[in-house]
Amino acid sequence: MRIGLLGTGPWAGMAHAPALNEHPGLDFVGVWGRRPDAAKTLADQFGVRAYDDVDALFADVDAVAVALPPAVQADLAVRAARAGCHLLLDKPLATTVEQGRAVVEAAREAGVASVVFFTTRFVTETAVWINEQAGAGGWFTARAQWLGALFGSDSDSPFADSPWRQEQGALWDVGPHALSVLLPILGDVRRVAAAAPGPGDTVQMVLDHAGGASSSLTLSLSAPAAAAGAGVELRGEYGVTVLPEGTEGAVTALVHAADALIDAARTGEPHACDAAFALRVTEILVEAEALLESNAR
Repeated sequence: MRIGLLGTGPWAGMAHAPALNEHPGLDFVGVWGRRPDAAKTLADQFGVRAYDDVDALFADVDAVAVALPPAVQADLAVRAARAGCHLLLDKPLATTVEQGRAVVEAAREAGVASVVFFTTRFVTETAVWINEQAGAGGWFTARAQWLGALFGSDSDSPFADSPWRQEQGALWDVGPHALSVLLPILGDVRRVAAAAPGPGDTVQMVLDHAGGASSSLTLSLSAPAAAAGAGVELRGEYGVTVLPEGTEGAVTALVHAADALIDAARTGEPHACDAAFALRVTEILVEAEALLESNAR
């Protein structure tokens, strides 16, 4: 599968480009970015072509991987799908329902496959655990904490200067990760029962799930480094279980996501983390955002 990369930021350089370059089933063709000089630098690093025209890249590949802010990603994903490119996208798919739905509809109309990179779903240990808990059922409640230190006083993260993260905060950056774990286990969200702000960009949520269980989420990018980390605890008929720590890094997880895209393109069978699933995540986060704004008035 010939694949191109859209994006030249830290995530593109640290994760996407190395994963595309090392995957044995991919032919990494080139890079396009909003900053041509950065695209050339990244392309030169991996010995591929830097494209000035994104449509020219679409014409040369079978698929694209996207490492761009969600609003930019959504618009380009629609164009890529209409050009016949399969889609390896990042979370969140979009921060509006309209943009997310446009991606889903474009992919469906074009008959292209889509996979959205919710990291935990593509790390072997955590993916196995999620599938096991989804199969077990009988869950009464869950607690999820996704705490990042991007905006902490002791942060040295290369993502701290990301304009979209500064604007959208933890709800949109780490909220998708938490939902990607909870939804396959507890079922869809019938309603966001509560959403309240905490320190910094912290958001606390309570969800009512279709399976009858409830879950509580604490999401933040403002935690001190010593408090950062992610955890999920489930309680139900069979006792208590917690999300294991994965040993694989982002590059390996992205290789697994590319495997999933290749398989979905080959078989025509949608992946569990396709654009339609990512749209549902966006819909839930939009509902939580509206509740936060309502409570602030």
